[in-house]
Amino acid sequence: MRENGGGSRDAGERREQMLRAALDVIVERGYADTRIADVAEHTGTSPALVIYYFKTRDQLLTEAIRYSEDTWYAEYVQRIEQIPTAAGRLAELIAMNCLPGTDPEPNSYWLLWLDLWALSPRNAGVAAVRAKSDERWRETIRSIVLSGQEAGEFAPVDADDFTITLSALLDGLAVQIALEDPAVPPQRTYDLAMRFASGQLGFDAKPVPKRARKRGS
Repeated sequence: MRENGGGSRDAGERREQMLRAALDVIVERGYADTRIADVAEHTGTSPALVIYYFKTRDQLLTEAIRYSEDTWYAEYVQRIEQIPTAAGRLAELIAMNCLPGTDPEPNSYWLLWLDLWALSPRNAGVAAVRAKSDERWRETIRSIVLSGQEAGEFAPVDADDFTITLSALLDGLAVQIALEDPAVPPQRTYDLAMRFASGQLGFDAKPVPKRARKRGS
């Protein structure tokens, strides 16, 4: 493929189309039952072309996770530019993690993370992607906490301890969201996470932001 010009743009669009198809197929069928042929069928291409771009099924999963995650963070950055307080940014982060968006989503993309977590202990490549993702996630939370402490909004708690605890809480609640546990609906997960965060950091929780989308959706 050419590195510049229309051929490169076409290749990028084709690759993105395959990643979106992979996300849909994995969410619908689960990683274990997803085949390269399924992604090819969804994109109207050949299995050989999918393999050309992604080599293996494991790579397809990890690249789909990265693509979904990058999309989520890009939206997050755009949103927090309009939020002047650290408390507001943290509330937005939690809402995006817990609450469904304004557009209907037939399946929770949290199912992707269940597959990723399940594969990590037995697959070094997948484990590396999971570790990088967790590092990025925790650093995002930590940076909000530190900025809030510097601005005098948050109590002087240990930022690292809080970050690890909140990230673990949100991931645990995400499992319940993915499993559609009727006792733990999305709004309740948001309320519980905000209650913990505001209690630890010493700020008043605000009403839920109007536009919120799950991490990975």
